[in-house]
Amino acid sequence: MLAWTKDINSKQWKTFVAAFLGWTLDAMDLLLYVFAFTFIAQTFDLTGPQAAVLFSITLASSALGGIVFGIISDYIGRVRALTYSILIYSLFTMFSAFSPTIEFFVVCRFLLGLGMGGEWASGEILVAESWPKQHRGKVVGMVQSGWGFGFILAAILATFVLPIDSFNLNMLPFVDKDFPVESWRFLFFLGVLPALLVFYVRRVCEEPEIWKKSSEQRKKSTQEFTLFQIFKGDLRPMLLKATLLTSFCMISYWGLSYFVPNYLASPVEQGGAGLGLVKGFGFTIPLNIGAILGCISFGMISDKFGRKFTFGAYLIIVALLVPIFGNLVKVQEFLGFLSIDALVLILAPLLGFFNTGFYSGFGAIFSEIFPTRARGTAQGFSYNVGRGASAIAPPLFAFIAISSFAFLFNGEIIGHGRALMTASIFALLAFLVLLTLPETKGKELD
Repeated sequence: MLAWTKDINSKQWKTFVAAFLGWTLDAMDLLLYVFAFTFIAQTFDLTGPQAAVLFSITLASSALGGIVFGIISDYIGRVRALTYSILIYSLFTMFSAFSPTIEFFVVCRFLLGLGMGGEWASGEILVAESWPKQHRGKVVGMVQSGWGFGFILAAILATFVLPIDSFNLNMLPFVDKDFPVESWRFLFFLGVLPALLVFYVRRVCEEPEIWKKSSEQRKKSTQEFTLFQIFKGDLRPMLLKATLLTSFCMISYWGLSYFVPNYLASPVEQGGAGLGLVKGFGFTIPLNIGAILGCISFGMISDKFGRKFTFGAYLIIVALLVPIFGNLVKVQEFLGFLSIDALVLILAPLLGFFNTGFYSGFGAIFSEIFPTRARGTAQGFSYNVGRGASAIAPPLFAFIAISSFAFLFNGEIIGHGRALMTASIFALLAFLVLLTLPETKGKELD
């Protein structure tokens, strides 16, 4: 199974490590909010839907960041764009910890999103252009698995930091005694750690040869601005399809990711699984172990059987799994012989495997359908406009979850679990768009 590693040189491995760590720590910084949003809502006196909108602001700004950094990476290089994006998302995670008002917090979350979107637009392309074509799916899958590691890191930090009493934090010697120090602030302060990764990236990573050649050609010619190129000719149809695919996939994914931790932790009478905060957050770890394996497996399967077959299979299985996972209590009552804990341990890794695993398809497919001259711009645009569209997911799922719409379901309170099933609809819509894309396995980049 590891014989293929002999084809990879040390520079290519270093490029992978840089992109992988950048994506891992990107996920960690973003997802700290998913665990802490109830604490943040208490600080700023927000309702559940208002807290969901705050998260949506970050997702929306990440769309802008991805588009901007996609263009930047085409002109100044993948490595420099990657370092700038890492600095932005890590620094503004830290700054948000010191927010005196909700307005300051919103600005920090918006700017954090710019860096978050930029990291994918530069990091994924960097490895796709640096590695051999026969292993492109594998490396993109391995990089994408960093999201699961980042989710786990966020869960571990949240589990240990959030229960800390604010009185104990105010006893720290460097804390201003007049400033309220809640545990979520300390958690977000730790988000500055990824900034240290910049030193590694700038030291060991080199620009891909294919980008260097494209850059030289651009200097010698009068090529049109890349953002204009992607809306014309042969690029426009692919851009539209790629954008629709990411939009539907990410609405499905982010609706689940935002609600799953609190679905597991919420009481049964609120439509949750009733596991409590510590155990509910803790069970996101097996979910993301499954996500890691799903991302890595996707790359290996797609290199052998093709991008479309693998991507489509993952989406269909997600659509089937979500209704089961969203009704854990009823499924447990039906089975009788399994506890809720055991059921979550079985289903959570499976959901993580398929619901996150399909993300590995974006980097490989998009690198192969767009040319080098505008790859960063086109890939950054399609992926991050999709991510921007996913900003509707948290408030949409929250809207569905509130009990004021109980009359639509025969007077039954909807709750977190039923809201999750909206993800199945969007997974199926993504599958329909996928059918219109070409198979690109083994394609030479041009």
